[in-house]
Amino acid sequence: MASPSNVIIFGATGSVGSAAALKAYQEGAKVTLAMRDTLKSIPTLGDISAEKVQADLTKPETVQTAVRQSGAKTAFVYAIQGIPDDMRHTFVALKKGGIEFVVLLSSFLVQGDRHATPPTEIVPYVHAKVEIALESVFGNRCSAVRPAYFASNVLHFKDEIAHGEVKLPNPDAEFDWISPKDIGQVIGMALAHGTQEISIPLVGPNRLSVRDTLSIISRVLSKEIKITVVGKKQAVEDIQQRGLPEPAAKWFVEAVTGQRSFIWDVPDFEVGVDNVRKYTHQSPERFEQWLEENKEKFTV
Repeated sequence: MASPSNVIIFGATGSVGSAAALKAYQEGAKVTLAMRDTLKSIPTLGDISAEKVQADLTKPETVQTAVRQSGAKTAFVYAIQGIPDDMRHTFVALKKGGIEFVVLLSSFLVQGDRHATPPTEIVPYVHAKVEIALESVFGNRCSAVRPAYFASNVLHFKDEIAHGEVKLPNPDAEFDWISPKDIGQVIGMALAHGTQEISIPLVGPNRLSVRDTLSIISRVLSKEIKITVVGKKQAVEDIQQRGLPEPAAKWFVEAVTGQRSFIWDVPDFEVGVDNVRKYTHQSPERFEQWLEENKEKFTV
């Protein structure tokens, strides 16, 4: 691995970005936080020495300026849906600003030949297109970190949990519930020390159904939670109300109610489980650990 570097983190207010920033800083990197609102506090970063610069990934001109101001050579960015050029202009701005290596937060659902991902597979398709755009600008000087299903996704049910009833199209759908902190720490290590891997799949240590996950939450929060099974149409409407666009909501509902598996039957599964330990030299967090650290988020 290379010596610790000068890095710029986009999305540092999020759970993954903040964990990446903290880990890179702990590993000796000079860290700059690129934020839409530089006045916004990031409690999880404590008082680390990190400059804040104003930037918005959807506005390439601000990205180039922020990079030049920071002097960074390595950047962390995340995929954004709905940008017509699949973020290519943003990646060009990073390069013009002086970035030499990029770590992208992508998705485990990107599998096989990215160019062959059909548009009907909307979530992997969006991420595949962004990966392709990044590679077109940076060649092999980039790495796509591909986590599976975030443990924090269960917070989408926060209001329903508070009311004691969660409505689901398939409570027995199983996920890995990877900790966002683990994802961020892997990214932080890749930023600070470099990586030769073009893609880094990440999978959590759990294999829990949503039903079992809610049972754990019920026990830890001492809260009775009823599960109600709903049809696909109702499920899509519910997911939209939680903030997901209709096409992605429909894709997700079809995925969790169909015959296929999200992650269990793909070649990168075992590699993904091992990568957290490989990069961080720590055991990955189990869902129960993540919940204990974040249970206050269910009440605020």
